Order: sequence, then C-alpha cells, then structure tokens
Amino acid sequence: MQFRRNDWLNLNGEWTYEFDMANSGEERGLAKSQGFAQKITVPFAPETPLSGVNYTDFITGIFYHRKVTIPAEWTNRRILLNFGAVYYESRVWWNGEEVSYHHGGSTPFSVDLTGKAEAGGTYDLVVEARSDVRSTVQSNGKQCMYASSKGCSYKRTTGIWQTVDLEAAGMVGLQDCRVVADYDNGAFVFQPAFFGEAQGATLEIQVLDGESVVASGTCAATLTATMVLKLENPRDWSPDDPFLYGIKYIVRDAKGQVTDTVDSYAGMRKVHVSGNRLCLNNHPIFLRMVLDQGFYPEGNWTAPSDEALLKDIQFAKACGFNAARLHQKVFEPRYLYHADRLGYLVWGEFPCWGQGWCQIFFQEPTNVYESFTNFMQEWGEEVLRDRNHPSILIWTPLNESDFHTTSKNKNRFREGVRRLYDFTKMLDPTRPVHDDSGWGHAKTDIWSIHAYCASAGEMERWILPNRECGFPTVRPEFDTGYAGQPYYVDEFGGFRYIPAEFREKTQEGWGYHGMEMQSAEELIERIKEQVVLMNETPGISGWCYTQLTDVEQEQNGLMTYDRIPKATPEQFQQAFLA
Repeated sequence: MQFRRNDWLNLNGEWTYEFDMANSGEERGLAKSQGFAQKITVPFAPETPLSGVNYTDFITGIFYHRKVTIPAEWTNRRILLNFGAVYYESRVWWNGEEVSYHHGGSTPFSVDLTGKAEAGGTYDLVVEARSDVRSTVQSNGKQCMYASSKGCSYKRTTGIWQTVDLEAAGMVGLQDCRVVADYDNGAFVFQPAFFGEAQGATLEIQVLDGESVVASGTCAATLTATMVLKLENPRDWSPDDPFLYGIKYIVRDAKGQVTDTVDSYAGMRKVHVSGNRLCLNNHPIFLRMVLDQGFYPEGNWTAPSDEALLKDIQFAKACGFNAARLHQKVFEPRYLYHADRLGYLVWGEFPCWGQGWCQIFFQEPTNVYESFTNFMQEWGEEVLRDRNHPSILIWTPLNESDFHTTSKNKNRFREGVRRLYDFTKMLDPTRPVHDDSGWGHAKTDIWSIHAYCASAGEMERWILPNRECGFPTVRPEFDTGYAGQPYYVDEFGGFRYIPAEFREKTQEGWGYHGMEMQSAEELIERIKEQVVLMNETPGISGWCYTQLTDVEQEQNGLMTYDRIPKATPEQFQQAFLA
C-alpha cells in the first residue's frame, strides 16, 4: 500500500449489527450497545452474500458493533481508527461517546482516539451508517434507485464496504505526504503533513531502489516543510516497465529518537497534454481502454479477495488493453496498488450518478446546492486519497451528465462543471481533467464521445466531426465546442454475446446490440472492424470498450459476471490489438 506502518490491526471479520430503518436507533440506545443479536462479516455490505446477511431491499440505516482491544505495546502512541469507506453518512461511537461524523460513501476517514484509548484496554466500537439513494443529494454510481436491478443500475451497497483498521502512529507523526514526480528534472518533490509540531523534530526521507538508498534528505518536521530529492539516472515508470521506487519516512524527536516510520512508494513519470495528444513521459500514448465497473456477484462494490482485483487487471492486460476507465465507482486503494505495480493505466472517476446537480435520469433533484456541495467534498477527498498513484493518468469526475432541461439549468450546470474543473486542478495540477465523459463538455482538457454502434459504418457517422457544428459530439446543443484537445471514443461496443453453454440461464438481460451473435469469432470480428476504424481515424487518441465483465442483467462483458471469459485472451487480442 502507499502509506503503511508496521503497527496496525485489521478489524475486518465478524461484527454484530441491527437495522435501523426508522432512524430511531440513537433514541433506542443503539449507540451505547455492547453487542447486537445479528452477525455480519465486514467489510461486505449487508446487501451481499459475503456479508452473511444478503438483504437486498432498501436499507436506510444500520448500526454495527464490535469489541476492540488496543495492543498492549502501543503505549504513548497516537491511536487512529481508519475506515476505507462507509456508505453513505456515518457516525462513530467509542464506548458510547460520539467521536466522528463523516459524509460521503466512497472515501476514507480516520478517527483520532488518542486520549480515549489506552494500550491494553478493551472498548465498544459502534458505527451507524445511513443512506437514501433516491434523495438526489448523494453519489450513487450504478446503485439502483428502483426496488430491483434495472437497466444499467445494480444492487446497492450500504454501510461498511472497505477495510476497517486500527493504527499506531507517532504523537507528532506523519499524517500524509504528497509526492510529485518532477520528471523533467529527475527529482521527487515531497510535501509532508504532520499531526502537529514539536520543537527540534525532524523528518528523514529515503528513496530506495530495492534495498539500496539512492537519495535521502532530512528537514525540520514542520507544517510548512517541503523536500526535493534529485535522483541520478532516474528510472521511468511506464506500462512497459512499471518500476516503483520505495519511499521510507522516518520522524525523529529532538533527541534523535525515532517516533514514527512509514513505508510508501512512488513512480517517476509525467503525464501532460501536447496539442491533441496525451503524453506519458513526454511521448504520445494511444490508450486502448476497457470499461471496468468493479462489481462482483458476491460482494457488489467490494471485491471478494485481493486475488479477484488482481485477476481482473491481468485478464484485461492479456486481452491487449493498456488502460481502464474505472467507471462510476471509487475503486479500492488495493486495486490501484496492483495497477501501479503492473503498469496498468487508469482514469480516476467518481460515482456521480444520483447527484441531482448534474444528472436527472431518474427524477428531478430536490436540492441542487446540497447535492453540489456533497459532490465537491467527496470528489476532493478522492483526489487527495489517490493523487500519489502513478497509474492514474486523468481525473474524470462526471459521466453522461444530464441537467439540461432548461437554458437556466444548462448554464447552472456549466458553471458547476467549470468550478469542478478548477477545484480539481487546484488539488492536483499534474494531471489532465476530463470534465464529463461522453456528453456536455464545459471546461475540459480531454474531449470524448460515446458511440454505441452496431457496425463500423454506423460508427463512422458518430465519431467524425458533426456536420452542423463542425466538431465530434453526441449532443451539439450542449457542448461548448471542441478546442483541439486529445479526443477519445471513451465508450463503444457493448455487444451482447452469450456463449451457448450460458444461454439457458441468461434469457433475461440486455446488451447494446442484441443477442444474435452465435460465436466468439463473430464477436471478435464485430469489435475489430470498429477498432480498426478508430485506429485509422486521424485525431483519435484512444478508445474504451464496454466492458470487462457482465454486471447482473447487463450482459455485454468480455467475461460473465462470475468472471468466466467468453473467448480466450488471444482471441480478444485479434480485435483490441488490430
């Protein structure tokens, strides 16, 4: 992982729980619980089989409980309780005292228990999670607003759905560190953040190639500290050679005693836009992407195992893809770790669907301003969480946004997008920002359209410049106009091919182009003709095929939902490497 201490305790596993659909749990004393009657396996949502609950109707509220014992050796340490993600609105009680509130279902938060948790002590931990996917003020992604899965919306995820752990840090330890690869100068720039300051404390940073220290430096451990470490003969990170430097952070007190140690890694790479091309390490790169929604039949948003995350990437690379759109979900940090070490490029995206300020597919928004505020906060947390990952090339906060029912709404939406673009650039100026995948560009470094066509002939009419407005667009009445950005067909394909052995079980379902194909060879040929067209069309910088796997009733994947390939990787290469 990217920020790892040796002293930590995994809190996944068996917890107890009680549903709170009427929002009366605190009144009924659930926050002070010492254990509930029902059992659940964390970090799997109660809607999933792996949780042991498998309750699939709407869940508006749930309380969790478990006992936590602080390791006896953690004396005089800062005790941090870390949540990878809790969907959507959460509160935390420690021995009956409320210690945290967090708003946002896809991003991490930490609770500082210093002074409330003594080494060797045992405590009652209670977590409340609340969600209303039909509120239009929270990010849902592809979670269904209807009672059952429908169209391209699937089973919901409520409550704790990523790892929970306990961690011991230094009292004046390292809270975070931004790492920027200054590629052209062969240096890493470090911008550390500490829990506080102590007179005389220092931070040492070591950059490692394997076990060898190739650069190091020491600075005062202050809230304004910055360190630049230049490397001799720096080694690039790239898809062909995803080399990662190890990073070690060592905090010492005024007497020179080590008070905090953190291990991390970084890649020496650069991404920028030059004209109408995206460049990696100062060379144009053509992206062969696959859409990955990150759903699993056993765990919904949560992968059943680390191996499952790894296998999805390995299969995609074997098929000829060099990148992925991580679609309508904030993927687990562990996924990005595998992408970093395997050289798999990704677009960092957000589960924007459900947010009324930018999307009204399902119903009119109830509070546009609350929706926009919630969005900006959670999106910012995602960028801050993930900006050190070398595999992330582009930030894409929106997908197929549709808040254009009136000219007033159109202008309001565009202003929101412009603010979102500027906010993202403020948090991370080192990457291009792609405002809205496929539709309605207002301010963007990347231009994209979605082109689900049955044939290459039909696709040609979609991807070439529009006769009316003179630029490639799906919705010319909403776009601000193409200005020469790198141009991607970032969704195409979606062919519904079902191998013969699965057809009896898959009569209910859909894909973008029917179920008439009778063989894998026909599927490959359909895809190949469109890939060749895009590869040979001047100005296109890449494309993204829909999609890696089937997801419930949406049956247009290269694999079934339970990850059985519909053709061999070698067969798929004939299309995607054409």
